[in-house]
Amino acid sequence: RKMRQFSPRIKQTSFLLSLLLLWNIAVGVAAEDDSSVSVEFFNELPFQVELFWENPTDGSKHSQGAIAGRGGTLIINSYPGHRFVYDALGSWQSVEISPLLEAEREVGKAIILAGGQESIQVRCETSVKGGTEYEEMDILVHTDWSPWGASRFLELVREGYYNGCALNRVVPKFLTQFGIGANYEARTVRRVDQIPDDPPLNIQFQVGYMSYAGSGPHSRTSEVFIVMPETHAHQLEYFGTNSWETPFAQVDLHKYGGDASLSPLAKWHAYGDMPPWGEGPDPQRIYVEDGYEYLKREFPQLDYLGLCYVVEERLADEVGSEF
Repeated sequence: RKMRQFSPRIKQTSFLLSLLLLWNIAVGVAAEDDSSVSVEFFNELPFQVELFWENPTDGSKHSQGAIAGRGGTLIINSYPGHRFVYDALGSWQSVEISPLLEAEREVGKAIILAGGQESIQVRCETSVKGGTEYEEMDILVHTDWSPWGASRFLELVREGYYNGCALNRVVPKFLTQFGIGANYEARTVRRVDQIPDDPPLNIQFQVGYMSYAGSGPHSRTSEVFIVMPETHAHQLEYFGTNSWETPFAQVDLHKYGGDASLSPLAKWHAYGDMPPWGEGPDPQRIYVEDGYEYLKREFPQLDYLGLCYVVEERLADEVGSEF
């Protein structure tokens, strides 16, 4: 992770730039709240970009550093109201630091650079009907719903973490949960690799929406859930009442005419909820070294994800492009 610091209150190598930044704050252009904030930029494009701070007085651009593609990051110290730009293959894109929310004072802000895309498509192969058939499932990872959560999910997809992952908690008319990876070493590491909660945007949960499972504030790691078909309205309203339950993606149901009952969601074998609410697989037993042997032995009809990948990146690799 490459880190560059950027703060108008710290001496800069350029005296002129320092004056311009201080003027920016003095005239109130920065924001109503001029408290500095740590901002982590995630470049989810397939190629490297260079990030620039744009001076509001003359439009000049000042480089903050290059960010590698496919999940590269850059952390800077900035202020609400500051505007940053980057060139996405000839199309200049801009992002502005939004006003600082109370929840962000401790953890900072996360911003995804996606070249203006509202979502990034992930495709997962999946077994259905107890492993007797196989289908593909497309997931639209939204770039501005839950940036911390979206970037973590894309990171895990890229490293192959979800390949072969068990759909260990399938509860009809409620949710399907997965994210305890098939590789023991990987799931052991990721189990404690927590990310901050994203500030809620009051997005109403719908069938096919995805969020992280958690156990308290800032507890999200790798386990996620998908809202199942025919989930009752009162349950849809309850999703999101916990601070860690902010939707970050949705299963693309367009190919099924919007009918989730025709999608893989309705075809996964259901062993029911986990203990103590049901007799399905016990997550604590899956996390141990022989966890997947336990699943194969006691839940032979369980369904699993196959290969998961970012569609745009796969296409870029297949055509041997400059990315």
